[in-house]
Amino acid sequence: MTGLSRPVDRRSVLRGMLAAGAAATLGPAINLSSAQAAGITTGSYRIRFDQAAKQTILGLGFEIQSDSIASGNGGLPSTVSGVPYDLTASERTRFYQQMLKAGRSDRGFRFCRLALGLYHRGVSADGKHLVDRYPGQTDLLAEMVGQAGVEGLMAEYWSPAPGWKVNNSLVGQSADKKTNYGLTSFAPADLDALGDAMVADLDYLAAKGLKISYWGLQNEPDNGEDYSSCVYTAAQYRDTFKAVAPKIRAKYPNTIINADSQYGWKGAYGQALLADPQAMSYVDNWTFHKIGTDSTGQITTDYVTGAAGRPVFNNEFEYLNGAMTDWRCINTAQSIMNWMTFQNSPTWFWLHALKPIGNSESEGYSLGLWRPPGDTDFSAGHYPDLQAGHWQFNPRNWNAVSGFVKYLPWDSVRYHVEEPLHTDGSYYSEHRIMAWRTTAGKPVFALTNRSATESYTYTVDTQTAAAFQGHRYGPATTDQTLPAKTGPTLEITVPPLSIEFWVRTP
Repeated sequence: MTGLSRPVDRRSVLRGMLAAGAAATLGPAINLSSAQAAGITTGSYRIRFDQAAKQTILGLGFEIQSDSIASGNGGLPSTVSGVPYDLTASERTRFYQQMLKAGRSDRGFRFCRLALGLYHRGVSADGKHLVDRYPGQTDLLAEMVGQAGVEGLMAEYWSPAPGWKVNNSLVGQSADKKTNYGLTSFAPADLDALGDAMVADLDYLAAKGLKISYWGLQNEPDNGEDYSSCVYTAAQYRDTFKAVAPKIRAKYPNTIINADSQYGWKGAYGQALLADPQAMSYVDNWTFHKIGTDSTGQITTDYVTGAAGRPVFNNEFEYLNGAMTDWRCINTAQSIMNWMTFQNSPTWFWLHALKPIGNSESEGYSLGLWRPPGDTDFSAGHYPDLQAGHWQFNPRNWNAVSGFVKYLPWDSVRYHVEEPLHTDGSYYSEHRIMAWRTTAGKPVFALTNRSATESYTYTVDTQTAAAFQGHRYGPATTDQTLPAKTGPTLEITVPPLSIEFWVRTP
């Protein structure tokens, strides 16, 4: 797979692999039964390293909250608070090494999603450009990206600068959350000027050494919210995209352009782009938000066939409400695996690396939690042992994602696995497998058991006589080393609510 330094080649290769692999990976029609998980305790699997690779997996992404948002996403406080800004110097280094690199010595997460107009929301004097809201904001982001080995940003607008909008505000909330808070004008000359301003916003970031790996016109373009947002009709989105995307491509030819950051090609916005060949010439991939959904949906729903050869992936995953559960931990891991196995996705994004302990949504949104300097509540139940400027892991989310960051290095290539099916032709939804080779040729595979009560035994033909070392994760388990097993056939019993990675040694 061609690397990001040659994006035109990468786009064409991804599209070709997607089209070639779609029929094979989608499998038979699904008819799930409620008895799927009951009584199934073993299955035989064969990793087809002897066949052609299915797709290159670029690496995973995270979002960074580099500025404040009110608890429950209730608005934009004037308070300056975010990461890495709030962290002490030593905690920043620990954040970069232990989370963003997942303990690797080289690099872990590949992409950082930055919410333009929300978590990077300073406004220029003329109201037409986004800049730092506090001194050194972009410098700190560049430090984070550099020290953590992150390749670059997924720069995506939650709102353009307010000078382009009807209400002259970053916030897009309205009574029905859909009217009157879009752009001031969609006249060609005004969209042309908007495009120049959006290029300048990227120039501001790039001048600090930040690479723009991906760009998106608008997060969830049909939602006006209490926080930064901008509402478009499908036609307005298409027209704006057609005006701005060519300017992004001309100035940043290495940047991959996303659409539509909610429903991908399936929604009204994607359909408007699909109907316009000029617009489609700038669409590199489709992004979806399947937020906290059952991972089985990536088995039963076809996200590939209507994508016009563009890759598809989920660029926002979190749990919006309700208490975190052990089931959710395993479900998140399976979301990663199922997007890649059944939809040929090249990447997958978790919403936030760190969230502040004072926000009600933080437990479901974060891989870790930090205490802002202004939070002086050390009472029981409010993380009394977490000091100001310090952070800690959020285990159910972190343990679901971190094994993929550590054991699925950049540009690994996925291979097909022959696996058992139910009598109705459907896949096992509680027991998932995915296999890949690293760029060094080392075979690795991941296993899950989403059952809360029963262990599950995988009998895996690895097609190699080499030894494999196991690493177990779960709601309260982080990278537990397991006894090595020697191939070619490995019998592996995975306990309830567990994720395992088996890596060839040495």
